[in-house]
Amino acid sequence: MRTHTLRPRITVGRSEHQQLLALAVSGNGSAAESLWAEMDRAHVVADVKVPGDVVRMGSRVRYRTERDDEIEVTLVFPVAADISEGRISVLTPVGAALIGLRTGQSITWEARDGRRHALTVLAVHQPHQAPVEVQ
Repeated sequence: MRTHTLRPRITVGRSEHQQLLALAVSGNGSAAESLWAEMDRAHVVADVKVPGDVVRMGSRVRYRTERDDEIEVTLVFPVAADISEGRISVLTPVGAALIGLRTGQSITWEARDGRRHALTVLAVHQPHQAPVEVQ
């Protein structure tokens, strides 16, 4: 288990930032609070200025857990979530942790059961581009 907290700088496009803030405000529970906290600390840029290796809504993300497992998911809004299809909601603890991260960045996050976890983003694939991998 991690003894320190990793909170790297995250980047979010302006229009997505507004959507995610509204989602966090309308939600309840720790996941909504986590999303709010992430949006509160996000570096907000014009949509066209978001780098291609930043996790955005709709991004396909491959990450490594602290147990060295590699997991691949697509980050979606709650209505499109389906864990059996690998689509996780941004309104989950791991979804809120992923938003705004870049390839190579690591973050610690707290699961609903209170346990702390860490992950490192290995690759980000936007629906319209090739994957950006960690070298």
